[in-house]
Amino acid sequence: MHNLCAEMARYGVSPADIGRVLNCSERTVKNKMDGKTEFAIREAFKVRDNFFPGLRIEYLFASDGDGTE
Repeated sequence: MHNLCAEMARYGVSPADIGRVLNCSERTVKNKMDGKTEFAIREAFKVRDNFFPGLRIEYLFASDGDGTE
């Protein structure tokens, strides 16, 4: 999730901010970002719509090394 991390840094969005939108803990968000668990599609859209409305889901949630970064 290199792109998501980069955009979070660029826009000043923290895992806690995302947790508030998704109604989950910061630890849960970090687990999702680290690939330990996955973002549900509805969660991905919520994150995109709330914080990065001008960016594509495919870009934000690209797996590291899948060539879509």
